[in-house]
Amino acid sequence: MRLMITFEPFDEAEYENIDKYSIQGFIYSLIENTELFSCLHKQKGFKFFNFSNIFPVSKFKRNNLKKLLISSPNKTFIKEIYNNLKNKTAFYLNKYKMELLKVKILKNKHCDNFQTATPIALFEKNHDNKYYSFNKNPDFKFFFDRMKNNALKKYNAFYKENYYFDDPIFENIKFKKEVSIRLDKNNNKFIVIGSLWDFLKINQNIKNKKFYNFLFDCGLGEKNSLGFGFLNCNWR
Repeated sequence: MRLMITFEPFDEAEYENIDKYSIQGFIYSLIENTELFSCLHKQKGFKFFNFSNIFPVSKFKRNNLKKLLISSPNKTFIKEIYNNLKNKTAFYLNKYKMELLKVKILKNKHCDNFQTATPIALFEKNHDNKYYSFNKNPDFKFFFDRMKNNALKKYNAFYKENYYFDDPIFENIKFKKEVSIRLDKNNNKFIVIGSLWDFLKINQNIKNKKFYNFLFDCGLGEKNSLGFGFLNCNWR
């Protein structure tokens, strides 16, 4: 399930001034007083939510509408955010005030092909936080095997199942590019390496549509709750 927020800045700001941590903090602020999710930000492991970049990508200024998508396989999570937003007239992203114009819950449509809206990040070595890089090691099998294992681990943790399949997770792919995202948390700067994909065709041999719908809501790869691996449908 997805939520679309439409808003308008009160003041001018550079696009880069509102980063992934600003958006993540905004989401956590909307659930901090809820019974089910108030401690989510402190919990270790999967958070089971994701979000898009703010779009369109341009400077924040008055009379310039912006939108943000938040997604989760947990419908209660999305409804809690909706309920906490629907009666608001304004909110803050970082220190910047935004006028809330519209908030709407979107139901997922059937989708056979994905494309990435934000980069897919995967650790090559978890223990030392080393991200996989195609520029350094162009091994597509390693990347997609690791992505599949990560996706199955998240899916089984969410649904409390032991689901598995032998086939590749996607039967056709089109690579776009690798990117490096600079993040700043508590004055500590670090880089997340990820990849963007124009086309990820779901494997038709895998009949479990619930699995792919989960990926559409939760995202691919790691750091989904920081806005990585967000997916859109590719209707082409």
